[in-house]
Amino acid sequence: MATRYMDAVLVEKRMSSRVRKNTGFKGLFFASTLFGLIVLAVLLVRIFTQGIEYINIDFLMNHLSTDASRAGIMGAILGTAWLMVVVIPVTMIIGVGTAIYLELYAKKGKLQSFIATNISNLAGVPSIVYGLLGLTLFVRTLEFGNVILAGGLTLALLVLPIVIVAAQEALRAVPGQLSEASYGMGATKWQTVRRIILPAALPGILTGAILALSRAIGETAPLTVLGIPALLIPFPSGVFDTFTALPMQVYYWTIDSSLVAEYANLAAATIIVLLILLFLLNSIAILIRNKFQQRY
Repeated sequence: MATRYMDAVLVEKRMSSRVRKNTGFKGLFFASTLFGLIVLAVLLVRIFTQGIEYINIDFLMNHLSTDASRAGIMGAILGTAWLMVVVIPVTMIIGVGTAIYLELYAKKGKLQSFIATNISNLAGVPSIVYGLLGLTLFVRTLEFGNVILAGGLTLALLVLPIVIVAAQEALRAVPGQLSEASYGMGATKWQTVRRIILPAALPGILTGAILALSRAIGETAPLTVLGIPALLIPFPSGVFDTFTALPMQVYYWTIDSSLVAEYANLAAATIIVLLILLFLLNSIAILIRNKFQQRY
């Protein structure tokens, strides 16, 4: 009896200890989340209160200017849009194609595992390293110069690992019964991939693409390394034109605010426009993802 009583006491103590630890870690995680939300709210309030009054038609439509009272960001908006014209197709075609090959066609073994591991590791490489790669490969070796094509390809390299890893996980999540049923109906492997596996995995692929594009549209370091100018008078009209982008304009206006205080307000207004553009792009991608989720 005494032994059973001691065992029951020990079990009760262990359970109490686990409950206390669970409560403590739950409180810690809640406090961390709350702290992050408070910091985010403070930043958003500061940005909106500082920059919302500067957003008007002239600010959105004018050229960039050294005169803060006449400066506009239409050139930066067009530059950002043209960057996405390059980044989106390159990232989706190469990223999804690579994931399909690694998951469905490549032989399982050490080489395939080595490639997949290194692709995952590339997602953690600092963005400025990709800027140096883009400067060496696209600007100097291929002699593109600091044009939209060079910037878009550099940003595509930056976010490719994110898309590849997300696409691989989405392909793995497709139930094996679907492909087996397709093979049983006499379909070839490519027909199965194109008509069964890829549509079923598309919502997960688009989720990864949303995260990747969100990172690409806000990157500054790679574009700075490429030598993208802050002040650009003509509007870009093609992928071989020089350009500037919204993150670059925010970066340079923030630096120049030490000389002209009004530039800080212009930078805050540009951040608001960038957030709205990011929200619109993400909303479109989410609508497409939800459409395929309902279908498949």
